[in-house]
Amino acid sequence: MAAVLAAGAAQVGARSSGLLPALSSAGAGGTVVGVVSGDPRILPPAWPGAPGRVSVTLAAERAEGDGHRGPATGPVVVFGPPSWADVPYGARVEARGRLLAAPGGREVALLTTTLDPVVVAPPAPWHTAAAQVRAQVVDLAATLPGDAGALLPGVAVGDTAHVPQDLVVAMRIAGLSHVMAVSGAHFALVAGLVLAICTGLGIPRRARAVTVVGSSLALVLLVHPAPSVLRAALMGTVGAVGLVVGRPSRAPAALAATVVVLLVADPWLGAEPGFVLSVLATAGLVLLGGPLAERWSGRTGRPFAAALAMPVSAQVVCAPVLLLMSSTVSPLAVPANLLVAPAVAPATVLGLAAGLLDGVWPAGAHLLAAGAGASCWWIGAVARAVARAPLAQVPWAGGPIGVLLLATCGVCVVRLLLAPRPSGATNRAAPDEPPPTPAPTRPAPPTPDGPSPTTDRAARTTPVQDQRPPARGPRLDAVPVRGRR
Repeated sequence: MAAVLAAGAAQVGARSSGLLPALSSAGAGGTVVGVVSGDPRILPPAWPGAPGRVSVTLAAERAEGDGHRGPATGPVVVFGPPSWADVPYGARVEARGRLLAAPGGREVALLTTTLDPVVVAPPAPWHTAAAQVRAQVVDLAATLPGDAGALLPGVAVGDTAHVPQDLVVAMRIAGLSHVMAVSGAHFALVAGLVLAICTGLGIPRRARAVTVVGSSLALVLLVHPAPSVLRAALMGTVGAVGLVVGRPSRAPAALAATVVVLLVADPWLGAEPGFVLSVLATAGLVLLGGPLAERWSGRTGRPFAAALAMPVSAQVVCAPVLLLMSSTVSPLAVPANLLVAPAVAPATVLGLAAGLLDGVWPAGAHLLAAGAGASCWWIGAVARAVARAPLAQVPWAGGPIGVLLLATCGVCVVRLLLAPRPSGATNRAAPDEPPPTPAPTRPAPPTPDGPSPTTDRAARTTPVQDQRPPARGPRLDAVPVRGRR
C-alpha cells in the first residue's frame, strides 16, 4: 500500500509540473509530440450533419506553446478530423491545436484540432507486424456475414470497432461483454496451446517457461496493452517464473503481486472499471472456482462442474461493481456464459491462427476464419436470444444500499453452495461396497455366577470354524518314568 501511494504521489507531481499543464490550464494553443498509445475511436457526430471526429490518445513527450518548449509527461487525448483514424499504433506524431484541461483521471490535457496528423517517426517493426496481423483478421472477418464477421475481430484481437451498437447492448445485457475484451482467457488459451506443443516436442521445462513468456509478450503487442491485458499478461509471467524456478505457482499470491506491480507502475488503473472487474473476476475464480467445482464434480462430472463454477464465481464477485454501472442485475448471465463457453476457445484460437496464416496460405486462413466465424455466430445468437428474454434484466436498488444488499446476497449464495454436507451423505457406503467388518470384542472376565453375558453372547454368535478333534498322539502321563510306577 505504501509503495502504491508513493508511486501515485510521484507521478501526480511529475504530471502537474512543466509546460503542458500550464498551457492546458490557460486554454492556449500549442503543439504536442507523442507516441500513439491507443486505438483511434470514431465519435458520433455532435449534431446531424456535423463533420466526423476521431479521438486518439498520445503518450506526450514534448510540448511547445507561448514561445516555450519543454518535455511533457502523461496521456493527451487528441480530438481531430477523420484523417486521425489512419494513424498507426506506436507512431510518433505531432498534433497542433488548442489545449484544454482534462476533467480528471489519467489524462493530462485535451487537444482539439482541425489539422491532419504529422507523422514524425513510423512505428517500431514489431508494432508494424502486429498491425498487419490485426488488419488481416479484420479483412477475413469482412468476408463473413452478420454477427460472425462483426464479433470475430473483437473475440480474436480485441478490435470492437466493427461491432454494431445493438449487438454491444445485447452482449452487455447477457453478461457476455468480457468475451469481446482480451483478458485472462485469451492468455490462458494461448499459453496452454504453446505449453502443449512444447511438451509434445520434448522441450525442457525452463525453455517451455521462456516460450510461454514470449508468446504472452507477443499477444500483448498484438492486442495492445489495455488494463485487463496487462493484468492477464503479468499474471501469466508470474506463473511462468514459478515454472522456471521449479516451484508451483500460487494463484492468489500471483494475483496479489500482479495488482501491486501494476498499481505501482500506473496508479490510475485502480479507477479503471475494466481493470477492477478483471481483478475481481480472477479473484473469484481463484478463491471460489476450485471449491465449487470440487463440490459439484461428484454429481455432474469434473468438466461440467468446472465450466459451471467459472461463471458462477465470477458473477457473484463482479455483480456489485456492475451494479454501479447500471441499476439492474442479469439473472441469465450464468446460463448465457455456459452456452457460449464451448465456442469461445475455437473462436479465439482459430481467429488468431487465421490472422497469422493469411499472409502465407490464404486458402487455409479463410477455412480457419470460417470455423471461427461459426463460433462467433453462436455467441451472437445466444446474446441476442438472452437479451430478448423476459428476465434478462431485473431492476435493483441503486447506490451504496443496493451494492451492499447485492453483496450480502452474494455472500449468502456462496455460503449455501459451500455449506458442509450432512454426515449421512458423506458416510453412506456405495451399493457395491462390502459391509464393514466389525472390530473384535474382547470377552469380559467370568463372574462368580457363571460366564459373563458378553462371553455367552459371543459364544452363541461366533461361527464354528473347525470342530474336528485334535490329532491323537501319545499322552505324556502314559510315558513311563524311571523310578516311578
